[in-house]
Amino acid sequence: MRIRTLMLALLVSVPPMALALAQSSQEPISRGENLPRLGEIMLAKQWRHIKLWYAGKAHNWNLAAYELAQIKASLTQAAILYSGIPVSDVLILDAPIQSIDKAIQSKDNASFVKAFNDLTNGCNACHRKMGREFIEIKLPAELPFSNQLFTPPAKQ
Repeated sequence: MRIRTLMLALLVSVPPMALALAQSSQEPISRGENLPRLGEIMLAKQWRHIKLWYAGKAHNWNLAAYELAQIKASLTQAAILYSGIPVSDVLILDAPIQSIDKAIQSKDNASFVKAFNDLTNGCNACHRKMGREFIEIKLPAELPFSNQLFTPPAKQ
């Protein structure tokens, strides 16, 4: 119970940071009927990771900020719902997330690319640490979203 309290305090005291959470066989804290499985949360995060990349590359900083916030929220949700995730794994993505946020705020593409690569490497480090090295995330190479524009809307 004390570690759960510490983790929740960490989540509140540090900006809602990304929590490097790999797929886990841990059972959720509560067995609610509509409780998402950890794999579902991570799959949603993976899609957000792709969308964050394309938004940043297109310099659509509003969309990039939105996708980053969604990544933070999904990781926070996973940390709260799944008690077996070590605190050190929770903190592994804090620096890359903050760097991405700073790059988005300053609209700095070079910093965004570096921070995004650091985020991707952090995801993979967590996967290895959790014994899920077979889940390896990479820089998106193909646009899977044919129904979304990533360029910022034209100013009117």
